[in-house]
Amino acid sequence: ADVAGLQIAIHAIGDRANHVVLDLCEQLQRDNGRRDRRLRIEHAQHLIPDDIQRFKELNIIASVQPYHCIDDGRWAEKRIGRERATTTYAFRSLMDAGAVVAFGSDWWVAPINPLMGIYAAVTRRTIDGQFPDGWKPEQKVSVSEAVHAYTMASAFASGEEKIKGSLTAGKVADIVVLSADIFSIDPTSIAGVQVDTTIFDGKVMYQRRCSGAD
Repeated sequence: ADVAGLQIAIHAIGDRANHVVLDLCEQLQRDNGRRDRRLRIEHAQHLIPDDIQRFKELNIIASVQPYHCIDDGRWAEKRIGRERATTTYAFRSLMDAGAVVAFGSDWWVAPINPLMGIYAAVTRRTIDGQFPDGWKPEQKVSVSEAVHAYTMASAFASGEEKIKGSLTAGKVADIVVLSADIFSIDPTSIAGVQVDTTIFDGKVMYQRRCSGAD
């Protein structure tokens, strides 16, 4: 696939699986030479601590789905133990290591709504309310980092950063107008924010009916 010029994305969840895929990506670059491949691991969910830095060193994109964090966080430690859970959904550690972290939804397994993903990445509040301050709160990211991961980082992951991912002259006009400023409200309120207007390629595709109270 690499020799044919295809972009490679590999699904890996467990820490051993991710370690094996990182080894394969390292071997691939050693055998076929370095180039701008945009190699990607889908989920990159449970990681050996020493493997986190390798995402940056090997230019591997971590394509992750934040909502799973607040879903799986209810029971993950019972399955893999407290120590291994510290580098589960390690968004903060990956970003601090300089890796490209792209956010997505994994729909239909998880809700497609990116606002729920932003809420999950920023608060890490599990959906059962068990961790009001966040499950593994040291792995929280900021709202701006979460938005970047959903926009510019995801555009980079698909090789489309020159045409989308930011509100920049010359790029496609894909825009949403939200019912609240997610950069200034309490992050715990982000889950309740709604889309008022959706613009796709410069055309208004959706407008929410708002009451006077809205």
